[in-house]
Amino acid sequence: MSGHSKWATIKHAKGAADAKRGQIFTKLIKEISIAARMGGGSPDGNPRLRTAIIKARGANMPKDNIDRAIKKGTGELEGVNYEELTYEAYASGGVALLIAVLTDNKNRAAADVRNILTKAGGQLATAGAVSRLFRRQGIITLDGEKYTEDQVMEAALEGGAEDVALSSGIIEVTTSTEDFEAVVNALSEKGFETMSAEISMVPEAGVSLDNEATAKVLKLIDKLEENDDVQSVYSNVDVPDGFSAE
Repeated sequence: MSGHSKWATIKHAKGAADAKRGQIFTKLIKEISIAARMGGGSPDGNPRLRTAIIKARGANMPKDNIDRAIKKGTGELEGVNYEELTYEAYASGGVALLIAVLTDNKNRAAADVRNILTKAGGQLATAGAVSRLFRRQGIITLDGEKYTEDQVMEAALEGGAEDVALSSGIIEVTTSTEDFEAVVNALSEKGFETMSAEISMVPEAGVSLDNEATAKVLKLIDKLEENDDVQSVYSNVDVPDGFSAE
């Protein structure tokens, strides 16, 4: 697994109950709404919406929030029209970044992303330069203090998971995009509660930096993720076990 994937899931676990949960829900609502607008409000006939709902449930979003987000997307409730964009960029040290954006003002989003990158010594890349370094993969996380790796592994592999790994108290299940939903359902049927479940962009290979440079890249990623227009940031920085940003 990529170092940043582990780092991101550790951050998620530690911050799940704090003020960032509201920001996470806001981003999920936007994702559900645009999926419903593009493909209709029925998850049965809209794979993207189905995946967004799974992600929201993985983050323990209430059903009412999900239903309202769908209705905003289909026009049953008044909502905002979002535009979907992906920026490719490099952070310092040659670390590749994929920045997924959902915005109602692409000029503002572009200016904000460029400004955040520039202040941190990063820059935008040409189209395709970064995206080719990543592959789509299902990532499901569970609390390693609540379940054992063996318990999760048995259920996950039955559902078709590719791998199960424990790191820093987080159990991370990886799947192909095709088997993602089946694995989520298999875990749910066995009574497992997930912390997150999403189709992610995973780097083919990681970039290793010293502690100071790694901390700088992670600070940039945090700054990007704090922006309201930014949905997700994927990177190929390889964060070593035991790394501390302090």
